[in-house]
Amino acid sequence: MYYKFSGFSQKLVGAVASAAYAPQGLKPLASTESPALIFGTPTKLASDSPAAVSYLGKNKVPDLQKLFQKADGLPVHLKRGVPDQLLYRTTMALTIGGTIYCLVALYMASQPKSKK
Repeated sequence: MYYKFSGFSQKLVGAVASAAYAPQGLKPLASTESPALIFGTPTKLASDSPAAVSYLGKNKVPDLQKLFQKADGLPVHLKRGVPDQLLYRTTMALTIGGTIYCLVALYMASQPKSKK
């Protein structure tokens, strides 16, 4: 005898073989339709022109390599100018502020409460 889980009674109930192997309306394992595509980029052939696939955009990697490998004395995390400086300074300010806050909290926690 075959059993399946009943969503209504929350118990196992008797069932026919087809209902037991495909419970609660699930599709059987043999599917006739092909699965959906995962990646939307088409296969690029050698004979295709570069303009055939226009939604990929311009390759920015060579430009960024030139920018980051330039010997100008700046660290890598500051090479892109003002936005990088802003992020760096904000991070440093939050780090120093958090450290001071933790030290003040530890100092206040270490002081005994006065009995008044």
